[in-house]
Amino acid sequence: LFPESITTAQQSLVLVKRLLAISVSCVTYMRGLFPESSYGTRYLDDLGLKILREDKSCLGSLQIVKWIQGCFDALEKQYVNLGFYALSSNPTVTEMYQFKFKYKKNVPQMDISSNHRQFVAGLCSKDVKQASKVLLRTLYLLMQDLGPLPSDVTLSMKLLYYNDVTPKDYQPPGFQEDGSPADLLFAGDPVNLKVGSISTDFHLMKVRVTAEKKRVRKADSNLIQKNGPTEISHQGLDCEEEDEEEESTKINLLNLAFSQEEVIEPKKKRKVSEPEKLPLNSRK
Repeated sequence: LFPESITTAQQSLVLVKRLLAISVSCVTYMRGLFPESSYGTRYLDDLGLKILREDKSCLGSLQIVKWIQGCFDALEKQYVNLGFYALSSNPTVTEMYQFKFKYKKNVPQMDISSNHRQFVAGLCSKDVKQASKVLLRTLYLLMQDLGPLPSDVTLSMKLLYYNDVTPKDYQPPGFQEDGSPADLLFAGDPVNLKVGSISTDFHLMKVRVTAEKKRVRKADSNLIQKNGPTEISHQGLDCEEEDEEEESTKINLLNLAFSQEEVIEPKKKRKVSEPEKLPLNSRK
């Protein structure tokens, strides 16, 4: 599943792309969005993973695969800052899965952290693999702890970019300019969950989950961050000032719910994309 070594930017890119695809596959599988026929099984040592594939009998799974491929294009060009998948029961969001990306221009010593475990070992692919397993296991366990979804849930996706390097007219394959940049409204009281992060000499990828508090049955308290607000702004989700340190005093990616004017000045408004065509219902 992963490169044998992580010594080049291309090998690091392959790792990040596959982690994204595996994580999204995990979410859709564990939340019961698509039939078993839409998945193949791969193994990472003793960890069995369900991977989305192009299942022509399930239009929803075909659409998600296209979304992932569009994300790959933006990752290759180093444009995408944040991608998030939202499970919604109109008009409110039920669950949100965020993937934040950073691209390293310098080559520091590798620092991999996931679920409060830390590895510092230069370019050691063994530690990258171990940290990846920790992140995926944490995500699988979290999915098992979430309560059932509403019967009318739909799945959507948004991509946010680094404005200083992304051409104004750029859209990944299968995406278009976001036509509804309104804030995301959560039902009930949302809780923020830290799944983990993976860092190489070339990329940083963070995974976060937001869900209704009453539906998080027994998640590890170490994963839970301070409760966020019921409204989350697209612009507020992508705060350039977010520190990579996991300290309680730092501004959290998911705890920003201000207007665009309060978070980012108009001239710095974040570019946002949405898929060209959304499935009517993710379970059909």
